[in-house]
Order: sequence, then C-alpha cells, then structure tokens
Amino acid sequence: MLNRVPRPNSLEREGLGVPRPNLLGREGSLLTSNPNFPRISQRNQTTVTRITDKVLDLWDSQSVPAGLRRFQQAGQLHFITFSCYGRKPKLATPNASLQFECSLEQTRKPYRFRILGYVVMPQHVHLLVSEPESSPLATALQALKQSVARTLARRQPEPFWHERYYDFNVWSHRKHIEKLRYIPRNPVARGLVAKPEDWPWSSYRHYATGLEGIVEIESNGRPSDGVPRRNHQGAPS
Repeated sequence: MLNRVPRPNSLEREGLGVPRPNLLGREGSLLTSNPNFPRISQRNQTTVTRITDKVLDLWDSQSVPAGLRRFQQAGQLHFITFSCYGRKPKLATPNASLQFECSLEQTRKPYRFRILGYVVMPQHVHLLVSEPESSPLATALQALKQSVARTLARRQPEPFWHERYYDFNVWSHRKHIEKLRYIPRNPVARGLVAKPEDWPWSSYRHYATGLEGIVEIESNGRPSDGVPRRNHQGAPS
C-alpha cells in the first residue's frame, strides 16, 4: 500500500498561484520566476530518466502489488506515464504522434481536465494533468487510450497499450516545476533531438512561444495565463 499523500495547500489544490515557467533557459532548461530555483542538470535528467525506466519496467510487469491504491480524488495534479505494449515504438511515426495529440485534445474536452504538460515519445507518453471535474482520472485515461488504439491498432494481433500506468501525485510547487522541467527534456535525454524545441510532439512550444497547437495547454490555471491564444500562423484565435 502506498504511503499517504501529503495534503496540498489551497493554492496547490486548485492549481493556482504557481508562476508560469519559462522554458527558454540555458541549454533548454526550464526556469521559474525565481532565479534561485535550482535548474535540472543533464546528469540529473539522465538519472531521472533511468529511474523512470526502472519504474516503468516494474509497472509493466506483474510485480505491482494487487492492493495498490491510487489517490485520484485528492484535488491535485498528476504526473502520468503509460507505455506501449511490450515497450515497442508504436508512436514513433509522425502520424501516430499526431493521432495521440488529437485523441488527447478530444478526450480533454468532454472530461474537462487541464493539461499542463505532455510529451509523446516513441514508446511511452508523459502527461501532467489535473483531475477531471466529474469523472475519475482513471476513466479519462482509459478513454484516451481506447481512442488512440481504435485508430492505430485496428486489426492488430496484440494490444496497443500496456494495461497499467504510472500515476504520481504532484502535491507541491516544487514537484510541479520538476515535472514541467522533465517532460520537454525527455526527448533530449533519450538522444532523439539536441534541443527540446526540436521535438514537435510536446507542450514545450506553448511555453516557449505561446502558439496554439492541437492540444490546449493551461498554465497557472488558465489557458495561456489569460493571454489570447494564437494559432500556428501567429494570428489570434
């Protein structure tokens, strides 16, 4: 059984009062409005990536205790990771990544959850999301995975997704920033691109440019911090 998740304060519970990160830091690092906030180094990023791999290996196996409890109605943000079946690169093509983004946005609207960050990797996906307004988070994630699988795994002999997923309750400002730093740097740490902005299937460009992509990204509890969203051509939407 998991340890009890610490209770967040009211600002963290509502996802408010958290400064909007600036992703245009040195070497692609994420910075906050506080210049003294520690940056994530390449060594630390690699360490976190290795730990994440070990966690996913455990989660994708049958070694997770049957009585494991999730805290999905705690009024907190959630760092979610789920992987393709057999850790195969089923999302490696641009078409597959684009389809995931479309399914993510289509799922967000009816379930009414906020997306603060995401990245689509060839073998897995990372999300930083709020809890849906009227449904369990597990239900929304199931709908998302089914939507992708119906399009990309039609008539396939094996499942598209692994059944399990990793769920980390983001209960503090520090953890919020930590996950926002980690998500866009994942493709860099994996050696897929040299810089976060070179990977198109993530929330990085929203924070860096304010441009609107397929997936609506919310920061500080509101889309684009209340600034009019702009499309890929730079025109207000």
